[in-house]
Amino acid sequence: MSPEKKPPVWREPLESQYAAALEMLGNAMRACPPPLWDDSDVPVAQRFWYLAFHTLFWTDRDQEPNEQDHRPPAPFTLDELDPAGVYPERTYTPLELLAYLEHVRGRCRAALGALDEKRAASRCGVAAREMNVLEMYLYSLRHVQHHTAQLQLLLRQGAGMAPGWVGRGRW
Repeated sequence: MSPEKKPPVWREPLESQYAAALEMLGNAMRACPPPLWDDSDVPVAQRFWYLAFHTLFWTDRDQEPNEQDHRPPAPFTLDELDPAGVYPERTYTPLELLAYLEHVRGRCRAALGALDEKRAASRCGVAAREMNVLEMYLYSLRHVQHHTAQLQLLLRQGAGMAPGWVGRGRW
């Protein structure tokens, strides 16, 4: 009988920080008041709902071993990939995006939970990114943090508040 192989030392901290970042994103989405969710006074690219959607779409895509296989769950489409900068045909609701967040959390939990040294060192499945899988996850984590910070700023400016910091997350 062979002893169980221990997970890489970096996996638990990576999972914890990914979970924390996604929790902060969810907290910001739940805290957003309706008038700020789809403020027609700002361009679509800067609206709260769109920034949340954009973050979830790309985080979801980053979980795919091969970018060509990515299919977001309904009602979401691949329009986000259009080089012409096509926006969704309608505003996604908080409930739709919170459901998408749970989908993404599940995919991240599964992918990171299975991540080993060999997979981490292999080339990521995104052609435009010259990096291995581990670096792609760090890149994706930074993307979540970047847009969550934007959402926090919108909440502070538009609602006078923002949810607190999450130091470590859990799935």
